[in-house]
Amino acid sequence: MKLRVSPPEFRGRLHDPRTATLIGRWLGLAMLVCFGTGLVSHVMQHPPGWLANSLPSRPSWGYRFSQGLHVASGIAAIPLLLAKLWAVYPRLFVWPPLRSVRHGLERLSVALLVAGAVFELATGLLNIVQWYPWPFSFVPVHFAVAWLVVGALVLHLAVKAPEIRAHWGRRSPGTLALPAEDGPDRRSLLTGVAAAVGAVTLTTIGQSVTPLKGLILFAPRDPDHGPQGLPVNRTAEAAGVGRVVDEAYRLVVAGPRSYALTLEELRALPQHEVELPIACVEGWSKSARWTGVRVRDLLERAGAPPDARVRVVSLQLRGGYRVSEMGHQHARDPLTLLALRLNGTELDPDHGYPARLIAPNRPGVLQTKWVGRLEVLS
Repeated sequence: MKLRVSPPEFRGRLHDPRTATLIGRWLGLAMLVCFGTGLVSHVMQHPPGWLANSLPSRPSWGYRFSQGLHVASGIAAIPLLLAKLWAVYPRLFVWPPLRSVRHGLERLSVALLVAGAVFELATGLLNIVQWYPWPFSFVPVHFAVAWLVVGALVLHLAVKAPEIRAHWGRRSPGTLALPAEDGPDRRSLLTGVAAAVGAVTLTTIGQSVTPLKGLILFAPRDPDHGPQGLPVNRTAEAAGVGRVVDEAYRLVVAGPRSYALTLEELRALPQHEVELPIACVEGWSKSARWTGVRVRDLLERAGAPPDARVRVVSLQLRGGYRVSEMGHQHARDPLTLLALRLNGTELDPDHGYPARLIAPNRPGVLQTKWVGRLEVLS
């Protein structure tokens, strides 16, 4: 007896191009916003050499906005991706699997797009909670796969353009050919998807939009929880710093006229207060009042040229981002401080005691804590 294997049949309603097109609009928008803001974040953290000295320091809230939007759009894309896969999954089992060159390109774009999107959203979500159960470095791989997803999306839109066009509007030919009685159910489905997107957004976005912090249910950071009312990602113990002995501390400013300052001498310099946010790559952010010495004053005393970059070196013994660099726009901005106080009180060790960098429009991982050295770069 010959055994015949037939592909599965799906007779459920709403697995149709109109439903897929409508959900695809929202998903495509979320992915493009996520990609664009992720590109901004990557350039701010790892600027190419030709751009390193030209990154803007204003608006002061710029990185807070873009990274909060990056994480929010990525989280919103998760229920959208699940709904999109539900709408199209029967077509993944069509037979024969390859019917033409165009069909082959469509299947290739779908495979790359689905695999890449699932990878990006899953790893991005785990990065938010700082859990890395993989052997590779998150940032470069996440960035590379993002470009793969965008390329697959462009290919997918190109090969599916006729079908998308046919089902784009209510009066489009393909839409009119579908059963009219499916319309109410389709609207109900889309309403449910929109509600799911709204729910996951409202219950997580309070970690960066602090007026909504009362709605936080699933965000890993509450912007009010932490020493001095501000969260921390790396403690002094984790960084191998502990409590710095005041008498032993020296700030070295290396430049044309190098010098060193004790903590008492640093405290005796003119102090300035600014309000700036800490905005971390995981999406949480909160504004705070910082008091300290302007970095530009320290650089001028060292004879730094106006267009000089600055390397900031931490006292920490382990962990990433021990060293960061600033272009001249950040270094010379009057809001950029070597901060000694937070919200009116001396820095907690976990916030970088005795001195830390705080600068406008800058990722939190580059707001170096436990600063021991500033180096003028030509």
